[in-house]
Amino acid sequence: MVDWQELTDLTRGQPFVVERVRLTGSGIAVEGQFEPPQLARLGVEDQVFVAAFVRSHGSIKEMERIFGVSYPTVKSRLNRIAEQLDFVDTDPAPIGADVVERLRRGEIGVQEALAELERPR
Repeated sequence: MVDWQELTDLTRGQPFVVERVRLTGSGIAVEGQFEPPQLARLGVEDQVFVAAFVRSHGSIKEMERIFGVSYPTVKSRLNRIAEQLDFVDTDPAPIGADVVERLRRGEIGVQEALAELERPR
């Protein structure tokens, strides 16, 4: 993590692209344009906070104890960090079989089913 920390300090939060990756021990290098992992784009303090959160299995009470802060402070920091990260769509467009099954159960009408099937994914 030290290398990412140094890079994060150097870039001061500005976007950057990695153009060369070398696999240690093999002498193989790959050149191109690679975006760093999302967590590497966070500041060092936020990286430590996220690592502690994962190690504590997401326990806010444990985070309160580790960092000596209140519940609202932990929640506020998590929310601030979350705003910096891209997330997988938690409400993806339904797949055809799901739509047909809901139509079959009478949960949606034909027009709504057609609209959902036509929605871009």
